[in-house]
Amino acid sequence: MKTKLCLLMAPVLLAQTACEENAQFTVATTEQPVMIDLQDVTAESGVDFTSTSGRLPTTEILEVNGGGIALFDYDRDGDPDLFIANGATLDSPQVGPGSRLFRNDSGPSHIRFTDVTEQAGINLYRWAMGAAAGDYDGDGFIDLHVSCWGQNALLRNMGDGSFKEITQEAGLSDDAWSTSSAFGDIDADGDLDLYVVNYLQFDPDNPPEAATYKGQRVLAGPHGLPAQSDRLWINQGDGSFLDAVSLGIIDPVEPAYGLNVIILDFDADGRQDILVGNDSMANALYRQADTPEESGRMINLGHDSGLATNMHGGEQATMGMAVADLDGDAVPELFTTNFSADTNTLHQSMGEANWVDRTRQYGLGLRSRPWLGWTTGFMDLDGDEDEDLIILNGHVYPDATMDTMDSNYEQPPQVLLQEDGRFLPLAPKPGDTWLGQPRRDRAGAFGDLDGDGDLDLVTAELNGPVRIIGNFTSLPPQRQATIIHLLDDRPDVQNTTGLGASIQFIKDENKRKTIRWIHSGGAFQSANDAAAHFTLPAATEQWEFHVTWPDGVITRHKTSPAASLTLKASEAMEVE
Repeated sequence: MKTKLCLLMAPVLLAQTACEENAQFTVATTEQPVMIDLQDVTAESGVDFTSTSGRLPTTEILEVNGGGIALFDYDRDGDPDLFIANGATLDSPQVGPGSRLFRNDSGPSHIRFTDVTEQAGINLYRWAMGAAAGDYDGDGFIDLHVSCWGQNALLRNMGDGSFKEITQEAGLSDDAWSTSSAFGDIDADGDLDLYVVNYLQFDPDNPPEAATYKGQRVLAGPHGLPAQSDRLWINQGDGSFLDAVSLGIIDPVEPAYGLNVIILDFDADGRQDILVGNDSMANALYRQADTPEESGRMINLGHDSGLATNMHGGEQATMGMAVADLDGDAVPELFTTNFSADTNTLHQSMGEANWVDRTRQYGLGLRSRPWLGWTTGFMDLDGDEDEDLIILNGHVYPDATMDTMDSNYEQPPQVLLQEDGRFLPLAPKPGDTWLGQPRRDRAGAFGDLDGDGDLDLVTAELNGPVRIIGNFTSLPPQRQATIIHLLDDRPDVQNTTGLGASIQFIKDENKRKTIRWIHSGGAFQSANDAAAHFTLPAATEQWEFHVTWPDGVITRHKTSPAASLTLKASEAMEVE
């Protein structure tokens, strides 16, 4: 398939200009043109919310990240609801305006939310940073872990529309500055454990002295400030967690400037791994040891795997992370967003727990240098079966300009379409209100908000609006977008949404496959809806999927084409 795109070469043009040839988002295919249509529908969505993370202009590193987002179906009505982790100010860092919960009341042709924070009993006014969603107690209702500067919060979904904070009862006390967290079954006992990423020590009453960057006076950090250790918490199955260090599952984590985490079976060995993205320090990949004497222990193989640094050995910022199978080997590639003047990075899997930096080969190197990237995600936007990229951008230094720092403070998001193994930028159409608009974007989360089978997006701007971006792209009639959720209803399984599972679509009689992963983490300080997105042949009578659950059990399912599917373990046609 051929994609009609404009390749913008000069960095300043990348940020500021559009190509007339591509002004209408036209993607020419062998079937018929696809008009990629992403629209800001915030005004009519019912989400009228401005995030708080300090004040503008930003003066201290605590204010830089903004708050995260979680898309998750808290009321089990089939569509993802919206949680917004909100911060505070340096004048009152312990008490802010509060985090919010919005119920999804969307219909077939509109996206609509209702603020239900008070009804849900959510009273979270501390400086919240990020959110992770998972059914940690196995009752079928998805719970929330909220990472904060200071004490984190575990919000148990009570199943009646309300949440109860049970952080202390669950044993999750931690007063570090936590940025991101993720759920996953690390010890393979059927329930969800929790990895919490911690950043650095910051005292608002004694802020550090300013630093210098490219000859400009800027806010201090992270270098020069004390890094903090992450925590791995093991679910005991009774509503409580224990520190994995005390259980001998992992050694104390070396202090680092942690920003992001994904829990997933990265090397296809049937065991869940933990990938940690650190700011300006080496990334970590925790895998279970292969030696008998260390069986069940998690060890850091980041450098051995190739995921710790880029091809030059450079330690990068690693704000956003996303995974996809770009080369058809059923093992994930890793894409990370990084600081300006550096490149975003694409690590390609070479098998045997080995990844190699292929950023240049995929066209993702030079053109990413003017950007400072945050949340990112793979998805098939144009219906050609390969996955494209969305990236949210925005600098951390308020005085950043192309003249002073080779990068602007406010930056537009990017859409990169994959064509013949390379990613090419899509330029905004005239009058576009989202793609071409420079902003201070940070967090974002992907999910099908209106039930039409494609992925929509919620974004959070630093001290700016939370925005609802609807995906109204019309695929050719031969293609059907579909969203797939998992329901693991087997006895004694508490990981009911299948976090850590993979879903393979069987393409033909030769058993060619397309794979997606259901995982926790990756979106910067945020949680995507726990679902897989495919674009598939619409005319096929039946679709066949193979699900590899986190415990290694494989189930086979056949379904009729539909925009939304739930694959239940108990309804599989075969189990292996």
